Amino acid sequence: MHQTCNSKEANSGDGRELKRRLQNRHIQLIAISGAIGTGLFMGSGKMIALSGSSILLVYAIIGFFVFCIMRAMGEMLLANLEMGSFAELVHHHMGPRAGFILAWSYWLSWVVVAVGDVVVVAGFLQYWFPDLPTWIPAFGTMFLLVALNMLAVKAFGEVEFWFGLIKIIAIVALVLTGLFMIATSYTSPDGVTATFSHLVEPGVMMPHGVLGFLAGFQIAIFSFVGTELIGTAAAEAHNPEKTLPKAINTIPVRILLFYVAALACIISVISWSHVPANRSPFVELFLLGGLPAAAGMINFVVMTSAASSANSGVYSGSRMLYGLSHNKQAPHAFGRLSGSGTPIRALMFSGLCMTIALTLLFVIPDVMGVFTLVSTISAVMVVVTWSLILLSYLAYRRTNPEAHQRSTFKLPGGKFTAVLSLVFLLFVLCLLSLEADTRTALYIMPFWYIGLLLAYQRSAKTQGHVAVTAS
Repeated sequence: MHQTCNSKEANSGDGRELKRRLQNRHIQLIAISGAIGTGLFMGSGKMIALSGSSILLVYAIIGFFVFCIMRAMGEMLLANLEMGSFAELVHHHMGPRAGFILAWSYWLSWVVVAVGDVVVVAGFLQYWFPDLPTWIPAFGTMFLLVALNMLAVKAFGEVEFWFGLIKIIAIVALVLTGLFMIATSYTSPDGVTATFSHLVEPGVMMPHGVLGFLAGFQIAIFSFVGTELIGTAAAEAHNPEKTLPKAINTIPVRILLFYVAALACIISVISWSHVPANRSPFVELFLLGGLPAAAGMINFVVMTSAASSANSGVYSGSRMLYGLSHNKQAPHAFGRLSGSGTPIRALMFSGLCMTIALTLLFVIPDVMGVFTLVSTISAVMVVVTWSLILLSYLAYRRTNPEAHQRSTFKLPGGKFTAVLSLVFLLFVLCLLSLEADTRTALYIMPFWYIGLLLAYQRSAKTQGHVAVTAS
């Protein structure tokens, strides 16, 4: 087993440590926010058009494996509560090299995601303020989120709680509206009667064949990016022995309600042939349900969803740098905490990088294409992150069987489930190679990892431990 400097042992050097101030309701809603991506509200029309009602099966399959990955992560975190995040787990079980690669990659992922999401927030604000230049709300949102994260971690938890609640209310409202329309056999102006039979009509299950079904995986997998955020918040969770298992164990219920039930209601009410591929089907269903303000409502939900994701990016990025600092893989200053227990310099550095990237988006012509590519790379990196969590679990089972035996939160199926989940993630990476954007990202990613390996080697030599042998 590899030596690591965990978050409890490695405080800021002035006696300060990360504070366990995230309550159960914060952890539950952080988990929910992570599991509900902006793409559900805006991209579900395209997914339904591609995969038909088989998109329900796609989400159920992905949800099952994401649950398995989170259970593996949860078992390891609860076996050693001094581990502050899944990045420290990877460092501990697979060695400093793997931990270095994962943490810096995950940090970059969230920097890019946060920048993209504040641009989305700015764009949707123009729905109400069409004459407002996009850069004003974009920078305003970024500065506000960084300022919020400078406060105690409870402020982050409160913001995520309310953002998550807005998403839940929107989805539950859609499901209830859809069920009412189905129960009353509502007929649309196009003559379509709401009924569950639309889910099994001829040609609806896989309207574009197996390729359309597989294309659903390529899009849907990114909806789950952020689910692992509860593993980043572990060091700041109050009573993690109860809150983490509860948050992880409710993932299947959330997937069934927020994805499967919502999309089933959309197809049942609107029917596959009438679901708009280029508009939000959420708006369409609410309009049919007699809510003329539907466009404004969903606009607000998507805006808060994007702000939630950006907020998670600011939070997670600073915690990754904090962990890297205490493992002596980033500048020591990033491990310094403020009086409220916030890794203030790591937060400022992440905020600075996000602000620079945001500035480049507005001042460099045609940079959007490059940004789209980097965003795709970041999303693919999360699939790699999940893979490293599973590999760490297998290493944990091999090197620490006693901890597994003592665990009260074991991964169901153990090593078999972990290997099966790894095979699924490999399958997803193969599917991503079929799409032009993600294929280019897969071609470029090796250069990023080679760069990180070189940086790790230099960092290891600088720290005086030239243990650059196999982890």
